[in-house]
Amino acid sequence: MLDVSTYTPRIKATYQSSIRAALKEQFGYTNEMQIPKLDKIVLNMGVGEAVKDTKKVKAAQEQLTLIAGQKAVITHAKKSIAGFRVREEMPLGCKVTLRGDRMYEFLERLINIALPRVRDFRGVKGSSFDGRGNFAMGLKEQIVFPEIEFDKVDDVLGMDIIICTTAKTDAEAKALLKLFNMPFNS
Repeated sequence: MLDVSTYTPRIKATYQSSIRAALKEQFGYTNEMQIPKLDKIVLNMGVGEAVKDTKKVKAAQEQLTLIAGQKAVITHAKKSIAGFRVREEMPLGCKVTLRGDRMYEFLERLINIALPRVRDFRGVKGSSFDGRGNFAMGLKEQIVFPEIEFDKVDDVLGMDIIICTTAKTDAEAKALLKLFNMPFNS
């Protein structure tokens, strides 16, 4: 039986043992608190067909909950937009924010299991940083995660994945993610 109180995700242990030292040497940090680390990972699914059928948001929420291992929250429209047939407070998608051990476990599953299962995968774009050390990427199919049973999926939905770090620059954040074995194509 796995003792949850002493369990540390493998990728977190790697960060603490070798990645921190490599970053300190590469960027010449003088203080341990300057070394960049992962802050949070935000997963978001927008469900465009929710305007016609609100049950699709519930299905997306259940799938995102399975992927994240934490209950997803349904997001609602802030204001009405007649052109899109959207009313205020209409459910339009779902999101979940991962921190701590769940965040490291998700990152490990993303890098080692989900990304290699993407069709025609050539790496993630290395220019998808926001200028403040945060990385954003999108997946066209949620079925690349092993938690989703392919036969029970009615609609293939995409998802946004935002990896927030404490890095001050994009170069520091890219170096951090490269040491986590993020497959950048450039």
